[in-house]
Amino acid sequence: MPHCIIEYSRTLESQVSPSVLVETVHQAAVASALFDVTHIKTRALTYAHFQSGSAQADFIHVTIRLHAGRTVEQKKHLSSLVLNHLASIKLSAVTITIETVDMDSASYVKQVVY
Repeated sequence: MPHCIIEYSRTLESQVSPSVLVETVHQAAVASALFDVTHIKTRALTYAHFQSGSAQADFIHVTIRLHAGRTVEQKKHLSSLVLNHLASIKLSAVTITIETVDMDSASYVKQVVY
């Protein structure tokens, strides 16, 4: 854990590749020192159709899904690290938002299939 899910506007790909977004967010989660590195999962979803207010403005939104139990301070620190790492890419005309979400650990299941 965590699951880091990056959602972004497809038009942003003229400034940054999806692989750079994934690597940047992943490294921020590693830098937080809150997780076993082998448990961090990061993926990206692109949106071709979107609107923000009255315009079509580029965006990056990262949802970090965690098992319950992290403190508010830990979650703020993680969000800030992800934001700072993404801001270091030097993008222009983009809104970046980050949220941490506690998962219901009691109902979470996992199976690795080989």
